[in-house]
Amino acid sequence: MGGFCSSEKMAGVFSYESSEIDWCEDNYKQSEHIVEYFNTISSFFFFIISPIMLYLLHPYAKERNLAIHMVWTMMIFVGLFSAYFHMTLSFVGQMLDELSILWVLAMVYVVWFPRRLFPSFIKDRSTFSNLVLVITIVSTLSSFVKPTANAYVLNCFGIHMVYMLAVEMKCCTDQKALRLCKVSVALWVLAVSCWISDRFGCSFWQSLNFCYLHGIWHILIVIAVAYGTTLIAYLDASYEIPYSLPGLQYWPCDRWAVGIPHIVLKGTTKTQKRC
Repeated sequence: MGGFCSSEKMAGVFSYESSEIDWCEDNYKQSEHIVEYFNTISSFFFFIISPIMLYLLHPYAKERNLAIHMVWTMMIFVGLFSAYFHMTLSFVGQMLDELSILWVLAMVYVVWFPRRLFPSFIKDRSTFSNLVLVITIVSTLSSFVKPTANAYVLNCFGIHMVYMLAVEMKCCTDQKALRLCKVSVALWVLAVSCWISDRFGCSFWQSLNFCYLHGIWHILIVIAVAYGTTLIAYLDASYEIPYSLPGLQYWPCDRWAVGIPHIVLKGTTKTQKRC
C-alpha cells in the first residue's frame, strides 16, 4: 500500500495543473493539450536569442573563459522548462522552470561577479565559486519548502544584480555602455512590471480581455538578459583582459544602434589570463 501511495504521489506532481501557480491567461483557450498557449509559445523566444548570443559572445568567451557559454546554454533549458511548465502547469514543470533560472543566476555570479566586490574573507574566484555553489544547492533544496515563494526570491536576485550593475557603472564614461545600461534596466523594469501586473492585476486585464502579460514578460526578460549580460561582460573584459580593447556593437548592423548587443575585441589576442 505504501508503494502504491508513493507512486500515486509521484504521478500527481507530473499531472496537469498540479502546481499551485496559475497565471492570468485563460486555460485551454487555444488547445485542449496546452494549458496556457501564449505563455508556452512565448517561451520559445529563448531558443531564438540563446543561440545568437552563444555565437556573438564566442570571441570574448574564447579569450576570457569558455565557461561563459554555460550561461546561454542554460538559458536554452530555461526556455524548455518554461514551455513545459506553462503547457502543463504541473508541479514538476514549475520546479524545473524556477530551478533552471536559479542555476543560471548562479552561473552569472560565478563567471562575472567582480573580484573587487568579493567579501573580504574570499581571496580568489575559485573560493567564491564554491561559496556560490553551496548557496545554490541550499537554495535548491529550500525551494521545495514553500514553492509559491520561489519566484519572489528569484526576483530579489535580479534586484541585487541591477544594484551591482549600478555600482559598476559609476566609474564608466563610455557613452555606448551607459546607453546600453539604461536600455537594459528599462527592459528589466518593464519586464518585471508585466510579471507583477499579470500576478496581481489579473482581474483588470481580464476586464480588458488582455491576459498575455506573462508571455510578454518572457520576451522582454530574455532581451533584458541579453543586454544586461553583454554589458556585464564588457565591464569584465575591460578589467580582466584590457589588452583586448573590448568594444560594444549591435547585431545585425551596428549603424542601427538597435538589435542584439555583443562584444568585439579590437586588440591582439594574447594568452588568456586567469583570475
